[in-house]
Amino acid sequence: MKRKGCDPSASMHMHFPEQRTMKVEHVALQVPDALATARWYVEHLGLTVKMRGVEPPYGHFLADDGDAVMLEIYSFADVPTPQYASQEPRQLHLALISKDVAADVKRLISAGASLVSGPESTPKGDEIAMLRDPWGVCIQLVLRAKPMLPGR
Repeated sequence: MKRKGCDPSASMHMHFPEQRTMKVEHVALQVPDALATARWYVEHLGLTVKMRGVEPPYGHFLADDGDAVMLEIYSFADVPTPQYASQEPRQLHLALISKDVAADVKRLISAGASLVSGPESTPKGDEIAMLRDPWGVCIQLVLRAKPMLPGR
């Protein structure tokens, strides 16, 4: 039963002038080895270092190629590291746009990633694959049939 005035697809595009627009600056991950993880993400995912910590917790801010969003990676000794390898990929994954999902899957596996699923096409025509980095963090590669973000 549809409720009056409750069209979720319409509300997603409404603008509320009294609210301030916010943009994602970064998402952070506690990892077992921030130095090695950051190096791997730069070498194999193409992220760039915006800030690098050389002392514990070795925090690194890594940006995508458009400098639109950053990933912060650190290794705090007093913070438990999530068991990423045992998490269902839909609980947490880092989604990256790929121009050639199959080729990137092969390249990342040869660099130490492991395949979870795919490459496969979704009913909407997107091509996706799920992998895990060498520390178990889930990485989704996606090539959208219709890009959801401008300029991507």
